[in-house]
Amino acid sequence: MSLQEQVMTEMKAAMRAKDATKLEALRAIKSGILLAATENSSKEDLSQEEELKLLQKLVKQRKDSAAIYVEQGREDLAQPELDQAAVIEQFLPAQLSEEEVEKVVEGIIAQSGAEGMKDMGKVMGLASAELAGKADGKTISMLVKKKLSN
Repeated sequence: MSLQEQVMTEMKAAMRAKDATKLEALRAIKSGILLAATENSSKEDLSQEEELKLLQKLVKQRKDSAAIYVEQGREDLAQPELDQAAVIEQFLPAQLSEEEVEKVVEGIIAQSGAEGMKDMGKVMGLASAELAGKADGKTISMLVKKKLSN
């Protein structure tokens, strides 16, 4: 079942349950899929990699918005954003723990022969490709910097 079919099925269930937060998050996913599909008019469906990137982008937008709301003392607006992020995350593969990401980053550094911060771009490229959809880019970047600066 494609992501779009899964979203439609979940939308129907959310409508029946009158779950406004879930419905809003699912509509955001559907909207993102339709926008991406119209941008790539040569293809009919998005690849799995494109779907993952879209979902990660939507989750990041929600979390960033929530962080800004919390910063401004508006927890009442932050909570719906976090709830929507949680709904969208259900469609992403399970995220790796920080320790698991650290092990992968160490392996990539050893394999590529990176010796310092000058090799960060090379390591980030390899790590981002290997951990696509499994870890947050901010976490990967933090761990790569930490390992290369030692």
